[in-house]
Amino acid sequence: MSSISGSQVIAIEEHYLDAEVDEKLNGRVGGSAETRARLADLGELRLKEMDAAGIDIQVLSHCPPGAQAFDGDTAAAQAQGVNDRLYEVVRSKPDRFAAFASLPTRDPKGAADELERCVDKLGFKGAMLHGLTDGLFVDDKRFWPIFERAEALDVPIYVHPNRPHPAVIEAYYGDYAEKFPTILSSAWGFTVETATAGLRLVLSGIFDKHKNLKIILGHLGESLPFSLWRINHSLSKYMEGGDRAMSFRDIFCEHFYITTSGNFSNPALLCCVMEMGVDRILFSIDWPYVENAPGTEWMEGVPLGAEDREKILNGNAKRLLRM
Repeated sequence: MSSISGSQVIAIEEHYLDAEVDEKLNGRVGGSAETRARLADLGELRLKEMDAAGIDIQVLSHCPPGAQAFDGDTAAAQAQGVNDRLYEVVRSKPDRFAAFASLPTRDPKGAADELERCVDKLGFKGAMLHGLTDGLFVDDKRFWPIFERAEALDVPIYVHPNRPHPAVIEAYYGDYAEKFPTILSSAWGFTVETATAGLRLVLSGIFDKHKNLKIILGHLGESLPFSLWRINHSLSKYMEGGDRAMSFRDIFCEHFYITTSGNFSNPALLCCVMEMGVDRILFSIDWPYVENAPGTEWMEGVPLGAEDREKILNGNAKRLLRM
């Protein structure tokens, strides 16, 4: 294994695909056949590609939609099965893998209980939520029990993209989606949806009630750090009524962490460091949607000092996820 200049490398947005979820969705998730094969691999291929790129640990998370695919009275039990199978993978290679829970958000109380079970019983590091649930963003108050439990457990919730709302797809992207399908996902749609989710969480008041809640956004913050000054300036006159009378910028920089997943840009990284501070940035690849090597090769030459690079590669993850 060839780590980056001798540093331990922890990558925290690295996906997989559970066979039961795949069966329920009739093989419609995960992308191309090659990507789906990588998602399904939790052994030799994954480890070989990690070793080749110098990645020591992956924090595994289910690709969209994960346990959010389940509904009805059996959702919590089905989510438990997904997480139990992931636990066995982590237990087989605890030096190489850790995990985020997948939660049945259609049953918020069940999702909160499953998060607690995964953290307390299985040693998971938090949970990942994917996009909308039945057309609702995660700031909707019916989902607040999940965030309340995350705060009590002192673990983060990773807010990850999924496909935009069908009405948004039709209105915003319909003219181009057939010719440029990734406009719905990594090229733009994912960014818009997830940045909107992050912004809505701040505006919802959830951080007034849950003052120690931690949220992670991927892809260098889904563009929010770049727009932080403008958002803050525009909203400042409306942000004075909260319990702490904090600005949008204050709340975002206190409660949010971001990762490098799928966004290996020096200018973008430096913007995030300047806006949020290096202690809020964690390394990730977004494997297998993005290859490992470009991410680790990029980190070799980022224009940061050794101490700051070490924080991004492993120190911030160790602190936030208690690894």
